Amino acid sequence: MFWVLFLLLAWAGVLISCTRLLRAATEVAEPASADAITHHHDELNLYEAAYLAGGPRRVAELTLLSMQRQHRLLLAHTGWATVLDPVGRDPHEWSALVAFGPDGQSPVASIRTAVAEDAAVRALAERLGEAGLALDGGPGRRVYDAVRSVRRATLLILAMMAAALCVPSDGTSDGTSAGMMLSWFALPLILALGCLAIARFEGHQNSPWASPDGQRLLLSLDRERGRRGSLTAVAVRGLGAVTDPGLRAALEYGKRGTVPRQRGD
Repeated sequence: MFWVLFLLLAWAGVLISCTRLLRAATEVAEPASADAITHHHDELNLYEAAYLAGGPRRVAELTLLSMQRQHRLLLAHTGWATVLDPVGRDPHEWSALVAFGPDGQSPVASIRTAVAEDAAVRALAERLGEAGLALDGGPGRRVYDAVRSVRRATLLILAMMAAALCVPSDGTSDGTSAGMMLSWFALPLILALGCLAIARFEGHQNSPWASPDGQRLLLSLDRERGRRGSLTAVAVRGLGAVTDPGLRAALEYGKRGTVPRQRGD
C-alpha cells in the first residue's frame, strides 16, 4: 500500500492548486462598476489589444513591427534597429524614436524596453482599467500563476502515478491491482484537467492583463481580423504570428538578456 502515499501527494497538489485558481478567478470575476466605459470589438484598437493580450512588452513589439511595415524603421535580423523616418505618428512611436541614439541606431532590446516603460503605455493601461477591460495587475497575475500551478499539479499527478506503478509492493504486480491504482489516480487527474478546461473556456489562461470582458473582446477581434501575419494577429497572439523568420528573430532579440553586436565590432 505504499502507493497510497503517492496518491496523497497527488491529491494535495491538485487540491491546493485548484483552490488557489478558484479564489483568484472569483476575485477577478467581480462585476465592473456601473459607470464603467463600455467597449465594443470595433472600438478596440491594436495598441489596446496588444496590451490586453501581452502587456507592455507586446505594445512595444507591435509598435516596432508597425513602423517597420510602414518603412519607417529597419529591423535587422542581427537585433539592431535603424530609423528611416524620424517622425512619430502616435505617442508610442515617439517613445521609440526618442530611445534611439544620435546616429539613429540602437539594439531592438533597448528600444523595446523604452517603449514598454514609457508613460504612453501607463496611460493606456489606466484607460483600459477604467473601462473594466484590463486588470490592475494583482488579480490577473494571481489567476495566471494559479493556472500555471494547476498545470504543474497535473504533471505531479502523472509523476506520482508513474512512481506508484514502479514501486514494487505486495498485491500490485497483477494487472487488476495496477488498474485499480490507475483508477484512483484518474480522479485527481480529472479534477486538474477539468479546472484547466474551465480556465481555458473562461479565457483566464491566455493573459494576466485582461479582465474577462477584455478576454472576450480579444477573442472577437481575433476571429474577425486575426489573419496570420497581420498586425491584429501579432497584437493578439504575439510574435508567433509573424511569418517572416528574420523579422521575428529581430523582434525576439534580447529577451533572454543577450545584446546583439553590430557588424564589424
